[in-house]
Amino acid sequence: MHVILFDIDGTLLHSGGAGQAGIERALELAFGVTAPTDGIPTAGRTDRGIGRDLIRFHELEESDSTHARLQETYLKVLPEELARRQGTVYPGVRELLARLSDRDDVRLGLLTGNYREAAWQKLRHFGLAEHFAFGGFGDDHADRDDVARQALMVASEHHAPQTINHEKLWVIGDTPADVRCGRAIGAKVIAVATGMYSIEELRPSAPDHLFADFADVESVLSLWSE
Repeated sequence: MHVILFDIDGTLLHSGGAGQAGIERALELAFGVTAPTDGIPTAGRTDRGIGRDLIRFHELEESDSTHARLQETYLKVLPEELARRQGTVYPGVRELLARLSDRDDVRLGLLTGNYREAAWQKLRHFGLAEHFAFGGFGDDHADRDDVARQALMVASEHHAPQTINHEKLWVIGDTPADVRCGRAIGAKVIAVATGMYSIEELRPSAPDHLFADFADVESVLSLWSE
């Protein structure tokens, strides 16, 4: 049984900037902060970690209640930001997910830095949610490697009593952080250059397979042809 864990932003889809707009709007609504968030890196990171950095950057009280307020407000406004922007699903993704979902020897999961509900909001908006039943999310962990470990634990529970064969465990993402977190759980890693990183920038992280995009669905599916 192949277990394939997908990142979302930059890998499956581009939200059209809904995430950044949503967090900026949440900061304003929850705390009256109107400064842009451009200086805070987001690619390959978790929402928990990004939220922590934003709270520190704007010199807000560092507490669980502050983060909870930011998260709650963000999740309220994100659907509106998704609706008003022209996002896109990357080439080949719909067919790839549909064909993998049809296979009895494949289980698809998520390994994303998004808050759990933000992940499902994005996937529902773009019509991709039906392909996934479990995953690791960025609610509780600032470190993406910890999210990967959570995803593996949930996948193991989802598969019980079967044992996950690490030779058939895959992580798919668009950043060096995706490659690193895949290695942290002993997975094979596919990197795709549809996000912020080019093929040349992804190559040094040494993924097992590297694609410009998933437009050639047959080439991607050939990795699981056995």
